[in-house]
Amino acid sequence: MKLLLVLSLILTAALLVVSFAGAAELAPNELGRVMILEYHKIDYPEERWTRTPENFRRDLETLYAKGYRLINLGDLLDRRIALPAGTTPVVLTFDDSSPGQFRYIEANGSVQIDPKSAVGILEAFIAEKPDFGRGGTFYVLPGASKPNRLFNQPEFEGRKLQYLVSHGYEIGNHTLWHANLAKYPEATVRAQVAEAQVWIQRHVPDYRTRTLALPHGAYPADVSWVLRGSAKGMSYSHDAVLMVAGGAAPSPFSRTFDPVRLPRIQAVEQELAYWLNYFDKNPGERFVSDGDANAVTVPTARRDRLRDELPHSLRVVERGPEPPESPVVTLTQDSSARGAGRAGRAR
Repeated sequence: MKLLLVLSLILTAALLVVSFAGAAELAPNELGRVMILEYHKIDYPEERWTRTPENFRRDLETLYAKGYRLINLGDLLDRRIALPAGTTPVVLTFDDSSPGQFRYIEANGSVQIDPKSAVGILEAFIAEKPDFGRGGTFYVLPGASKPNRLFNQPEFEGRKLQYLVSHGYEIGNHTLWHANLAKYPEATVRAQVAEAQVWIQRHVPDYRTRTLALPHGAYPADVSWVLRGSAKGMSYSHDAVLMVAGGAAPSPFSRTFDPVRLPRIQAVEQELAYWLNYFDKNPGERFVSDGDANAVTVPTARRDRLRDELPHSLRVVERGPEPPESPVVTLTQDSSARGAGRAGRAR
């Protein structure tokens, strides 16, 4: 058994080395697609909406070895992708503020971040691999029932939100208590969005969420209701609306990039493995940085796919030859992916 374990570890290490070497040879293509990963529970056991701490750590290791590097969603929206040449941006999102995403525990006479929570795992991995980058957006539920109300430790609510903001993470709007926005009139939709902002600012004054993740993947009758407005004395403005599924997102430099319908990849074993394998087999479809934040490098034959409204300071660099075409795979919003409502069993 020990011999088999050793051989398995050696094989895994060899595969990771090969994956990283392959990623380093990728030609720049900043019209390629980007994975926005969607996590829910970090806990036991592994289930449809739950990733174990060990598997979450393994996800980070795999992404790193394959040349993916963390950026925040705000950086993607701003088209500010400052990564080393040959690497690929990846965005992490966490829905529903469940306990395993961010937990404090008492250890050695002090309060510490649980090393088996998502934040604890991320911080440890970033300390080991600082070139992995730093980022992640937490879509919190300030008014949900237990256990989804702001990570389920009332005494640490403010401390956690302040920690996230001060350590380079983002807080996103997920409505006050995971309301299915398709079911409600305008006034209720606006109140759900605005009151979530009110609660967040109680702990992090002046912080404004830039993005909203749709509970249940359900759009309101008019998407403008969640983009900007005011209710309950609080104004809000969102630059993007995230779906619950849909696959890899278009490049922010692409004409097809639509921040109001931003797709995500549910970070469960089968779907994550599918997309990692997809980009391994179709490297021409993968966003690959040119290493210059002031330039956007695109294949000459795909220049017509570049969006018109780019910053004047951004240089466009063309390169050939054309990367191989691959079938575009886009998943619709999965109705089975929709979570429960107010009771806190959110997804």
